[in-house]
Amino acid sequence: MRIDRMLSIIVMMLNRDRVTARELAEKFGVSVRTVYRDLQAIDEAGIPVMSYSGNKGGYGIMDTFRIDRHYLTFDDIVSMVTTLRGVNTTLENRELDTAIEKIANLVPRTKSHDLFRHSQQMIVDIMPLGYTHRQKARMKDVHQAVSEQQLLEFEYNNTKGEHTKRIVEPMTLIFKGYAWYLFAYCRLKKDYRLFRLSRMRNPLILSESFHRKNQSYEDTFQGDPNSDQIVHLKLQFSPDVRVQVEDFFEPDQIRYLKNGSMRVNIDFPEDNWVYSFLLSYGEHVKVLSPEHIRAILFEKAKKIQDIYKPDIQMSQA
Repeated sequence: MRIDRMLSIIVMMLNRDRVTARELAEKFGVSVRTVYRDLQAIDEAGIPVMSYSGNKGGYGIMDTFRIDRHYLTFDDIVSMVTTLRGVNTTLENRELDTAIEKIANLVPRTKSHDLFRHSQQMIVDIMPLGYTHRQKARMKDVHQAVSEQQLLEFEYNNTKGEHTKRIVEPMTLIFKGYAWYLFAYCRLKKDYRLFRLSRMRNPLILSESFHRKNQSYEDTFQGDPNSDQIVHLKLQFSPDVRVQVEDFFEPDQIRYLKNGSMRVNIDFPEDNWVYSFLLSYGEHVKVLSPEHIRAILFEKAKKIQDIYKPDIQMSQA
């Protein structure tokens, strides 16, 4: 996670005179370009990052700068504790629990009650709805494999319905679009892949460790990892699903018609998810374009009708 990496970079620079971008990149398993972005973000956040040239050059934090409890405001601490607790509802990581406790202890005892009260005003829960204990255990296994740099083996169903067994070098856990993903190097495909955790089965941490490659999720997938399969949809929704439409889409994506219907233009990765998403609106959505999506939904609707048609005929007899 980027915030965790940036905090670690700050601590390294506080404890050492200077460190090179290459050294940071190798330690955290990211590209040098990613390190430069992190250093810029740290500097913009008010922590003075110094650049040193020459053979012993690198980056460091101004000698006179030290982080203490007076630098962090009460609201800063509340925000950090709230966010980290939200992340740890899924991971249940002891080290993260310890970090949360250390940050919370920066608040004077006289304000501990205020910290609790403020933390209850906003709760960050990134656990997807319906997440089961089995899925949570899977998440912990994957996170352990990432942290300890151990090979991970699992069975996987992709969006095409293909079932394979994979052995991967797990590199990064990512929460994206209401779901958890694993960025990893797949030894079967001999390339970097993004695996959705909900499609994994029987994850097993292997005894073999691996040397983390100098490649990051951000550098591998510029923008959307499915950008080569993006489809531009023009949709029209009936007034009956106005609440659901306004819950899902942004206001600037919705155009209201005089009869109460709504027009939405949206870009989505084209896969089985988008077909299921559109079908979930039933008769309350019409795909205006593209034509091939209309044809796909038509065929799927026919198959659904065929499933129930015999039952309907029997009930009418």
